[in-house]
Amino acid sequence: MVEFVKDGATGMEKVLLREPGGATAQIHLYGGHVTSWKNEKGEEMLFLSSKAIFRPPKAIRGGIPVCFPQFGGFGALEQHGFARNRMWTVDPNPPPPPPFAGTGPNKPYIDLVLKPADDELKIWPHNFELYQRVMLGFHGELTSIIRVRNTDNKPFTFTFALHTYLSVSDISEVRIEGLETLDFLDNLRDKERLTEQGDAITFDSEVDRIYMGTPTKIAVIDHEKKRTFVLKKEGLPDAVVWNPWEKKAKAMADFGDDEYKHMLCLEAAAVEKPITLKPGEEWKARQEISAVPSSYFSGQLDPC
Repeated sequence: MVEFVKDGATGMEKVLLREPGGATAQIHLYGGHVTSWKNEKGEEMLFLSSKAIFRPPKAIRGGIPVCFPQFGGFGALEQHGFARNRMWTVDPNPPPPPPFAGTGPNKPYIDLVLKPADDELKIWPHNFELYQRVMLGFHGELTSIIRVRNTDNKPFTFTFALHTYLSVSDISEVRIEGLETLDFLDNLRDKERLTEQGDAITFDSEVDRIYMGTPTKIAVIDHEKKRTFVLKKEGLPDAVVWNPWEKKAKAMADFGDDEYKHMLCLEAAAVEKPITLKPGEEWKARQEISAVPSSYFSGQLDPC
């Protein structure tokens, strides 16, 4: 089921997806932003700050912001680019469901598009079309399919990320598997390039890293909730891991002082090697997140 509604608190338009098994997703047209993903039991899988601001020009703190045409401060634009704080529209001419997504009549999805207006062209003078399909699978998995098309008469280059905020029970009881032995850029050390030494990533202080050349599957194991998130990705070679910890959390106006304990950002990204599109070219990427029993571990992350 696909339903278009207005948010009672903010008046903003949003789309509700409901899968027959009971899983749901909520997507705000502002930012093309997934703000909720619940399993068949009604449990929220994404973190959304209690202080999130749902009005321009602020980006919504939590859910899955779309970072385009710039991730973080890797460029001259505003932090994470402008796509996450612009109004998107429903794509009037969506493509057919792609075969690899396996979309059937019982899989709800919505196609959104962002095209530049005069304000965007003033700060980033390139004509583009940014498409996002958000879809719920038969087992409640959440999929985002991204396409960027160059509709300009000259090439352009961009970086990209799906800034996914996962909801966790206690960050100190969470571990990430699948990134061991990889190189990363440490944003807390002026992007110094280091190598992951542990057999898993655990948390006892602020973390802000960009892992490079990452596998197509990464696991986030939440011991207390006995739940593991499995993130699968295509076309997004990097993975960003972020938790602000106590000091930075208190410094953010749109973030609760103690909310860092219950969130983790694991972001499928293309950052280290920016993407260049010639006129008429299109770039594609895909992310799928599922929740499985906590017995799942990195040894089960097959390379396919």
